[in-house]
Amino acid sequence: MNTLYLMFVIGLAVALAVGNALADEGSDGKKPNPQSPLDFTVKDMGGKDVPLSRYQGKVVMIVNVASKCGLTPQYAQLVALDKKYREQGLAILGFPANNFKGQEPGTNEEIKSFCRVNYGVEFDLFAKISVAGKDQAPLYQWLTSRKSNGKFGGDIEWNFAKFLVNREGKVIARFHPKVKPDAPEVLEAIEKALAERPVEGTKEKTQSQ
Repeated sequence: MNTLYLMFVIGLAVALAVGNALADEGSDGKKPNPQSPLDFTVKDMGGKDVPLSRYQGKVVMIVNVASKCGLTPQYAQLVALDKKYREQGLAILGFPANNFKGQEPGTNEEIKSFCRVNYGVEFDLFAKISVAGKDQAPLYQWLTSRKSNGKFGGDIEWNFAKFLVNREGKVIARFHPKVKPDAPEVLEAIEKALAERPVEGTKEKTQSQ
């Protein structure tokens, strides 16, 4: 009887531990009460989970991208930003999306190949997602919600909308798709954010994707 009881207790403890782990991060890729876009987990191009918390301590630009859009040449400016500011702590995160007139129809592999062959993209690209509509990804639900993202919320206007996140994980700016990545106001916001060091206890993590 004692052995059976012990096995029951051990089984119960394991079940509770698994349940708590699942509760810490939901199946939809977000924590129960996300306070930052860096509280989400997304998929990389290979389908592996990537917790955006790995970018904590960096200045992060989140961009929804597309390969067959009139704004697609902005990839070149994003690449230039990456080369200029990466060592200072800028991380550019590209999220391919096909929400606007089917301008991102390719597979993840096709998108990845297009970006590297045509623009030499080396910043992190993630698996294709939806940034609008009923199937909107949790990350973009948070980014576009006025409740969670305040004055920076609101529907994504088109491909290449840009959100800037500071070293503390807070959204500090949003730029319209037509505002080029190297526009003076964008560069000013990036450089100001890079100049601010992480608060004590916030460790800058290396980009390892």
